[in-house]
Amino acid sequence: MMQLYLDAPSLDVYKALASETRLKILNLLTDTPSTVSELAKAMDISKAIMSRHIKILENANLIHLSKSYASSDQRKKVYTLRIDKANINFPKKIYLPYKKITSEIKLGYFSDFDVVPSCGLVSSEKIIEKLDDPRVFVSNERINASLLWFSDGYVEYKIPNTLEHNQHPEMLEMSLEIASEFPISNNTWPSDITFSINGIPVGTFTSPGNYSDVRGKLTPKWWDENYSQYGLLKHLRITNTNTGIDGEKLSDVNLTDLQLKSSPFITIRIGIAKDAKNKGGLTIFGKDFGNHPQNILLSLFYSEN
Repeated sequence: MMQLYLDAPSLDVYKALASETRLKILNLLTDTPSTVSELAKAMDISKAIMSRHIKILENANLIHLSKSYASSDQRKKVYTLRIDKANINFPKKIYLPYKKITSEIKLGYFSDFDVVPSCGLVSSEKIIEKLDDPRVFVSNERINASLLWFSDGYVEYKIPNTLEHNQHPEMLEMSLEIASEFPISNNTWPSDITFSINGIPVGTFTSPGNYSDVRGKLTPKWWDENYSQYGLLKHLRITNTNTGIDGEKLSDVNLTDLQLKSSPFITIRIGIAKDAKNKGGLTIFGKDFGNHPQNILLSLFYSEN
């Protein structure tokens, strides 16, 4: 790629491009490397005039003599493009303000799941049906869940993708309070928690444990103090470059990989991969449990043109 600036060395290129005739020559050379005579004939102008245009384009380093197309007749000079792209760098970079769409995802509004006991759902007021019974994950009361856990498996959420054709994703951020899962509690119990977006695993975070050393600030008083009390608030960010969590890179997966503009939905899966080294389960805290008054939050930052 040719880099151009607002300076004297770049001026030859700007002058060379400031001609409809020379632009047509560049387009012809894009399709077929040619001699001066062939170009003159194709554009119905004299060879002398064509030679002057060719000299200007050559001095600007936009075209050059091609060795690949040289014939046995050494006097036959075949020209071809030297570059395929040019970038103009202005002195000041203009940063367009990004807009943001934030969706709140309640814990019980998962669209799919596969969980292994120990598991359960709890609302702000009570345990939902039975503990350690995966069938509660299809209970009508699941929509009231503010605490969710399982030893292995996943939960999956699906939300509308509201991006319009003129809106371009710049960053996708998910924040949630999570911990490992251990019957009763265990502050040292690592678990490899994998996040997937639109079927693409974007990264894995290792949760250190499942905490009950102190009561969660929001955890209801009726909830046994020996059980999970709080988690860690994590921020997963997928940018145009990579995926990270709380500023630490997790993978090279980027926004382009997620193909956000190709689907009317955004699908999020959170769980334990089948090949996870540390299968320590998962606990997700909603707005009525733990230390942070929020459910799962998904924010899409975008620009417009």
